[in-house]
Amino acid sequence: MSDTHADNDGRHDFDFFHGRWQLRNERLKRRLQDSDDWEMFDSTQHCRPILGGLGNIDDFITDWDGGFVGMSLRLFDPRTRQWSIYWASNRTGMLEAPVVGRFEHGVGTFVGRDLHEGRAVLQRFIWSDITASSALWQQALSVDDGRSWETNWIMRMTRIG
Repeated sequence: MSDTHADNDGRHDFDFFHGRWQLRNERLKRRLQDSDDWEMFDSTQHCRPILGGLGNIDDFITDWDGGFVGMSLRLFDPRTRQWSIYWASNRTGMLEAPVVGRFEHGVGTFVGRDLHEGRAVLQRFIWSDITASSALWQQALSVDDGRSWETNWIMRMTRIG
């Protein structure tokens, strides 16, 4: 018999993302400068579970900007029922500060403090429009402690295979 509490505590919220994905990226060229100049590029992503399902890791690969490789590490804390999402890329080789949150009513919202070009910001990831074959991810920054947000990166994901 399965542990109903554990099955429903949020640890499976990212199971939909396991596998291979094609991504259409829309990225704001200049952040926090009232810009509306977007660039678009394609990438692939492959996600797999780790730690017996209490986390996952993915790779993000694109030819954009001379070749860009990144990875996300997502870890679930059963005690708080929240996910921490960490990002690293071939630009720095370092895990960035995490965004933390959970899914509610099919939408995942994850927020954390960070620096953008030396300026303190709140960073937010939103996962939405999730189906078996597609998902939407958006990243935004706030300089006023979350009263307003500037979306700066959108990924429209389509499952491969």
